[in-house]
Formats: sequence, C-alpha cells, structure tokens
Amino acid sequence: MGVLLDKRDYYEVLGLSREATPEEVKKAFRRLAHKHHPDRNPDDPSAEDRFKEASEAYEVLSDPEKRQRYDRYGHAGLCGTGVRDYSHMGVEDIFSMFSDLFGQDFFGGGRRRGRGADLQTQVELTLHEVATGATRSIEFERTDFCDGCGGTGAAPGSERRGCATCGGYGQVEHSGGFAGLFGRMITACPTCRGRGWMLTKVCDRCRGSGRALKRRVVQVQIPAGIHDGQGVRVRGEGEPASEGTECGDLYCYVRIRAHPFFERHKQDLLCQVPISFTQAALGAVVEVPTLSGKAELRIPAGTQAGAVFRLPGQGLPDVRSGRTGDELVQVTVEIPKKLNRDQEKLLRTFAATEDKAVLPESRGFFEKLKDYLAGKLE
Repeated sequence: MGVLLDKRDYYEVLGLSREATPEEVKKAFRRLAHKHHPDRNPDDPSAEDRFKEASEAYEVLSDPEKRQRYDRYGHAGLCGTGVRDYSHMGVEDIFSMFSDLFGQDFFGGGRRRGRGADLQTQVELTLHEVATGATRSIEFERTDFCDGCGGTGAAPGSERRGCATCGGYGQVEHSGGFAGLFGRMITACPTCRGRGWMLTKVCDRCRGSGRALKRRVVQVQIPAGIHDGQGVRVRGEGEPASEGTECGDLYCYVRIRAHPFFERHKQDLLCQVPISFTQAALGAVVEVPTLSGKAELRIPAGTQAGAVFRLPGQGLPDVRSGRTGDELVQVTVEIPKKLNRDQEKLLRTFAATEDKAVLPESRGFFEKLKDYLAGKLE
C-alpha cells in the first residue's frame, strides 16, 4: 500500500490509543461509520472522505498481521499487503465489504455490482529516475477468483437453488431500524447476500466465498517528471467484483528519495555550492553537480553570499508538457577558520587599504609570558 501525502495516523483517525483491543477498534469504527455516513450528512461533502478514512484505518487495525506491520513501520510497512484504496471506492462497496460488522440492513448498503475494489501500493524513485522515467516490477497480494470454483463458490458439479428468503430477487424490504429516517429501505438479502441464490455444496478451497488471496506481479511505467505523492493507475489490477468479472484498478503512488545535493521546486532543482571568499571577490570558474554529471559555472568578481545562478535545461521535465526546468545554484561564501602567517599578513595589508577596523594581531602565549617574567607586563 502506498503512503499518500499527509496521511493521518490510523489510531488518531479512530480516536484510539495504540493499546486498543480488537473490540475497541470495532466499536470505534462503527461509531464513526454512523457519524460520517453521507446519507446522514447530505450538506457536508467532507463526511464521505472521513468515512472512507475511517474504513481504511479499520481494515488495517482489525487485521493482526497488518496492524503489527503498521505499528512497527508505519504506513510504509503496508506496501504490498493488499490494503484497498478507499478514496476511489463507493460507499456501498465499503459497507458490503464490512457486512458482517454492520449487518445487511445498516443504512441499506449493498455491494455495487460489476466492478471490484481498487488497491494501492507505493514505489520509491530517485531524482535521476524522475528525470528519465522508470519501470517498476510491483509485487502484491489481492483477493482474486478461487481456482477451484472459478469464483462461483460452488463445488464442481454442484448446482444453485433460488433463495427462499428473497425469492431470487437478492433484495428485501425493511421498515424498521434506520429506515424510518430515510423512508422505505430496500437492502441486500441477508440470507444470500444479494445474490438471489444459494449453493447446494460449497467449494472446499474457498469455503463458498469464491475468492482467494493471490500473489500478483505487474510492470508499472512511471512517467518522467512525476511528483512525490502522485500515482499511476494500472487498470484491471484491483480486486474482482462480487458479481461480474470487471476488476478494480491498482493505484501506484510515488515517493521520491531525498538527494544529497538537490531540492526540487516544481521542475527546477535547487543546489547550494560553497566558494571561498577569494573566489567570490576575484571571480572563478567552479564545478557544480548536475543530474547528468557536472558542469562548469562562472562566478563573476564581486559575487555576494547567497547569489543565485541559473543552469538552463538542467532541471526536471514537466510530466504533461515535457518542458525541462533549470538548475538554480546558490553560492555560499566560506570564511577560513585558520590562516597561516603569510595569509594573515596579506589580509592585514588589504584591510589597511579598506580603512576598516579589525582586531590587532594576537601575540603568542610564550611571547607574552617572556615579557611578564622580564617585568615588562604587570
């Protein structure tokens, strides 16, 4: 799973401590699901985002293995574990996923048929790869069709029969509970889970679910110029729908590794280069790093500390237009901490021509000690 920019801590999302029990995690999620359900907040567009955020937190903290990885490594530890990308899912899909927790009549939620859930993962790139584009081999797990039954949940050779509860319609009508708040509620049948049929004998491999965890490896093309936090969608690599064959998508989000010399500002690269005070005063030609190696930069005489020079075309490409940015070099002037006698003498001669006040020459300790013992110092 990918860690998105500014993703909040899952315990903070659910309002829990890190020592929360599984039952406390479940209760916290149910409370937030009630509170932020979009049907109860028609005038608050952000309610759906908070509901999805809580759903993602619950998926991780309710799973012992995922929670252990998250506690140890944070969001980065969830890469490749199959955590869904809830930001791209419908509310009905989410309620269907947690039907055992909510019950089939919780706000009338039912699984959207025809398209499965999206997944997300994360890759790390260097600035060099951002400049050229990259191909990554992504390995992850997803819930897929069971090989034993082809996704039907039925044992080979067995038959289906119509559901007696809903008469094969897959839906039932409710008049109690939350239905009074929103009128007549038509929900998925709790017996057949909205399918309209029941199995006479379930598949031994998946126990009737029709699904199994499978390891997937896909090649993802990362375009040049991509920014930290942006994602690449790989169509059809998400999970399959409960009904129908269309899978969701895989969203591969990018993290960019820190560079020892450069900072990025849109398509430009910023770099600080130290020069000596004599180079700043007299001018010089210095070598500076670039993503493609090194380049020569001419420093004019009289350059001040903090001056910025531009190297055209040495930045990063724009992910849409392809236009390449520049490299901006800021110089810092280094002052030597120690001078030899010749250097100090030359600088004092120069200081005299400036008519600037400077500290007098310091006398060595042993010279002053000699004068003190001779009575010349008191």
